[in-house]
Amino acid sequence: MATEFRMELLPSDPLLHILSFLDFRDLVHISSTNRRLNELSKHNPLWRSLCSKHWLLTDVERVQSGRSWFNLFREYYDDLGRYIQYYSVLKRAWEQLTNFLRQRCPRMIASLKEGATEAELGSIEAQIGCRLPDDYRCSYRIHNGQMLVIPGLMGSMSLSNHYRSEVLLDVETAAGGFQQKKGMRRCLPLTFCFHTGLSQYMALEHTEGRRKFESFYPCPDQTAQDPSVIDMFITGSSFLEWFTTYVNNVVTGEYPIIRDQIFRYVHDKSCVTTTGDITVSVSTSFLPELSSVHPPHFFFTYRIRIEMASGAPPEVACQLDSRYWKITTSDGNVEEVQGPGVVGTLLASPDSPRAGGVDSAWGRQAIKRAFVCESRRVSGHDAGKSSRVCQLHDFLHAVRVHGGTLHLPQT
Repeated sequence: MATEFRMELLPSDPLLHILSFLDFRDLVHISSTNRRLNELSKHNPLWRSLCSKHWLLTDVERVQSGRSWFNLFREYYDDLGRYIQYYSVLKRAWEQLTNFLRQRCPRMIASLKEGATEAELGSIEAQIGCRLPDDYRCSYRIHNGQMLVIPGLMGSMSLSNHYRSEVLLDVETAAGGFQQKKGMRRCLPLTFCFHTGLSQYMALEHTEGRRKFESFYPCPDQTAQDPSVIDMFITGSSFLEWFTTYVNNVVTGEYPIIRDQIFRYVHDKSCVTTTGDITVSVSTSFLPELSSVHPPHFFFTYRIRIEMASGAPPEVACQLDSRYWKITTSDGNVEEVQGPGVVGTLLASPDSPRAGGVDSAWGRQAIKRAFVCESRRVSGHDAGKSSRVCQLHDFLHAVRVHGGTLHLPQT
């Protein structure tokens, strides 16, 4: 008579190999079947990989805690288990951002706040009468925003007569700005700029044409008779997307660091022109605080960067004496820009002591463009109203550089 096969009768090594393919929930379930599997399911190496995967814990942290990997996982799960699908992504994003800031923008590190507690977040929910999304709560368990200082963590922009720097609000300050007025009901501010009063908001409910948990810049409809009609420049569909996309742009160098601040210029890699040893590249930035959907007016600044090739001989160094650009807008119109260039500074090659090239001061100018905006009509309680929105990423197009005039300095 054939002997019945029972998995728990296998030797420990193959059993542990099988268990290594299970996630933490399956390991907990299988530990309830019998005594032997209960003992094997607590094998330290099994939980080491799970602690690394879900909580980003290292061997050093485990040793410092004085606990086994199993007990350490259970401790973190008891505290942060509701966020397990978000925690590793947001924790890694925060680690990447703080490591980057420590090297490039050290002043910002001191402004970051310690994480909020579950009790504090629960108290805020009771105060505003709305549930905070779990990805937002998870991020604020790691860092509770930043102090109300300049420069702001969420990016800056500077013109000759205009400056913006957005602070990532702590949850207590954000709750103080929670909106209940018509047109902005159930909206929580994420950022704030002292100079412009500009904030990005997150919608906490499906109301007034907004989708739940999307982030946006509010923009009053200047053509509507009702001042509560608000258009939106949408910046993200969820807090997780909004924050991690921004962090990725910062740590990968997509956003330049200027004067120890993060400037939210978007660079189109196809928007580069090289003439001989001189390379010119252009990046743009959208200014929602100077823009409107109705009437259609979209304000951009552009930044032109000029540098010499690393292998260029010193004798070909030149200055930008005058400029002439042709700029093609999204509707096909061509605009011409002429004027003096940057005089008095020789262009630098990437490997020189003055590496990095020249940023043209005259390059920070407004460009008005027309764009097709999405109209969103809603039903139910909002029937008859129209919430008009512009998808921000749909019109962050870089200026196309068609030409320029470079003059050698007089000798």
